[in-house]
Amino acid sequence: MTWIVQNLWLIPALPLLAAGVTALLEQRHRTLAASLAIGSMVLAFFLACGAFVQTLGGHGEGHEAAKQVFNIPWFQLGSSSVMIGWVLDPLTASMLVMVTFVSTLIFIYSVGYMAHDENFTRFFTFLSLFAAAMLGIVIANSLLMLFVCWELVGLASYLLIGFWYHKPSAAAAAKKAFITTRVGDVFFFLGLLWLYAETGTLLFYDNGNGCLEQSALTKLVGQTAFAGMGLSTAIALLLFCGAIGKSGQVPLHVWLPDAMEGPTPVSALIHAATMVAAGVFLMARVFPLLGEPSSVAREVVTWVGAITAIFAALVAVAQTDIKRILAYSTVSQLGFMFIGLGAGGVAVGMFHLLTHAFFKALLFLGAGSVIHGCHDEQDIRRMGGLRKFMPVTFATYAIGMMALSGVPLLFSGFWSKDEILHSALAWSPSKIPFVLGLAGAFLTAFYMTRQMWFVFFGEPATTHAVSNSKEAGHGSTQLHGAEAHESPRLMTVPLTILAACAVLLSVVGTPAWPWLESYLNGHAAIWNLARLFESGTLVTMIVSAIVAGAGIATGWIVYSRSGATVTGLDPLAQTFPKLFRILENRFFFDELYQATVIRLTALLGLASHWMDRLVWGGVVEAVSWIMLGVAWVNRFLDENVVNGGFDGACDSVRVSSRVASRFQGGQVQAYMKVIAIGLVVLTILALWGWRS
Repeated sequence: MTWIVQNLWLIPALPLLAAGVTALLEQRHRTLAASLAIGSMVLAFFLACGAFVQTLGGHGEGHEAAKQVFNIPWFQLGSSSVMIGWVLDPLTASMLVMVTFVSTLIFIYSVGYMAHDENFTRFFTFLSLFAAAMLGIVIANSLLMLFVCWELVGLASYLLIGFWYHKPSAAAAAKKAFITTRVGDVFFFLGLLWLYAETGTLLFYDNGNGCLEQSALTKLVGQTAFAGMGLSTAIALLLFCGAIGKSGQVPLHVWLPDAMEGPTPVSALIHAATMVAAGVFLMARVFPLLGEPSSVAREVVTWVGAITAIFAALVAVAQTDIKRILAYSTVSQLGFMFIGLGAGGVAVGMFHLLTHAFFKALLFLGAGSVIHGCHDEQDIRRMGGLRKFMPVTFATYAIGMMALSGVPLLFSGFWSKDEILHSALAWSPSKIPFVLGLAGAFLTAFYMTRQMWFVFFGEPATTHAVSNSKEAGHGSTQLHGAEAHESPRLMTVPLTILAACAVLLSVVGTPAWPWLESYLNGHAAIWNLARLFESGTLVTMIVSAIVAGAGIATGWIVYSRSGATVTGLDPLAQTFPKLFRILENRFFFDELYQATVIRLTALLGLASHWMDRLVWGGVVEAVSWIMLGVAWVNRFLDENVVNGGFDGACDSVRVSSRVASRFQGGQVQAYMKVIAIGLVVLTILALWGWRS
């Protein structure tokens, strides 16, 4: 076993140590806090690269041979030990490189973005904790260890989303995220317990004895849970509920858009490298539990992903907050990843996860650059023409937009999304997820073009539009489109690096050289240009390219011809007012939950309060009065009967003893007198008796 395998724990330990040290620093130590956080991530990145290189040697030896594990006992449970450990395989190594690299760029970007925040040091403490928890999830070879880090990710997200706690909206969003994800985590925990009860271990791999290895899988598949469902399927679906919550899938997606209340670097970290990727990674890690492509578990994963992909894309079409559009885009793209996992397998879903991490981090950081340049403005209708004032941000954002939209050939998003659509087309249970995926791809290109038009094209929003904006009911009249400025290099350099990655990653995933797929499956990649021209692949590529082009063209035509600005209604709102209102209000999901789940919870709370105060409280109060009465009776009997009788007897004894003590004075003369008196009395009695 190599050094890097034995010491893989150092990768999450470094940012965790940085978080611990910066937590003890005073707020004025800003440079030291940032240096510790960034330095720990840089070191973790180099270690991740070493781990990645270590896994390259496993190619050609098969999938299982590429796994290297290191397990240690954690604590004793009865006669057995609960084991934890870490695993190094292609899935772990690729995620480690991505998380550390993207997080490092976000950390560097944060130095510029948060430069004037008074809680700068605390921010980097939370960032480091967030990254450490995610890295712990990635290396875990134990479902228990993964769950512990999973909950730490939830804690860190709560702290970061609510970082500006003085804003009521941020505090509410943090609580919403924490509580909503806990719903899924309850089912995750149930699945964890069930898996341990059936297999006796939570180690994924343990020399053939792990819960994801053949012996345990055979046992799980051979048992039935309920309604004819296999035990492995039931456990997999419980774990998938945790992934639904963490990765923002319908119906537990409602927390993710509100998470935009946190600082923009937090949004980038949540939506790109950490947290939401954890759900997809979890299902990739426990993929053997899902079974065959036509199994119930994989069907559920595919359908949930397809519904989420189209749902979130529709909602994004009608949003006006630059970060909220990207948030719903993330929800939609996560849906695509689950389609890829369910219909195609680990390599398909993970390829899109990795490419998405780079171009979505680019888009969120680009949005942060726009917000920074527009003096904290987030409404895209109040921008316009920013390509003239922010050329670097515009160029990099355009690359991210084209990667997300699936512009053919040059951009990684095209190849990863095309792989998903190809798998969905070949999926035997149904072709509907493929159709929904195509519709989602069209809408993605459309709403991203809409966003690009409002932000970077058109005319800059000027003070001339203020009165019209106010009359149109848009609220604030402070417009910043004509006052924007480019962000500092500390922010634009990470954007440039991420833009390059969004393009270069396309090299490793083309059908001609599917290196990433081969790497994740533990096989050597073979160059074969002919694969590009295979009927299924070529048709999917052409259809995908046409759909992306149609979306971009439709968006450009609709918004460029209308000249849509803050002064008027959105063209879609003019054409489809009722539908636009539904989309603008996110299909009223929040209102539905408010009227049902939240209201029911509130009513249950009131009922519990009533039961506690009147019923249980009344019972307790009645019992207390009864016991108090018993105590009074007991006191009366004790003081007046028991104590009275005892005191009376004592007084009688005391009087008797006092009388008796008079005859025991100790004086001989007194005794002689008594004897003399006694003799006289006896003599009299004797004489009286003799005469008689």
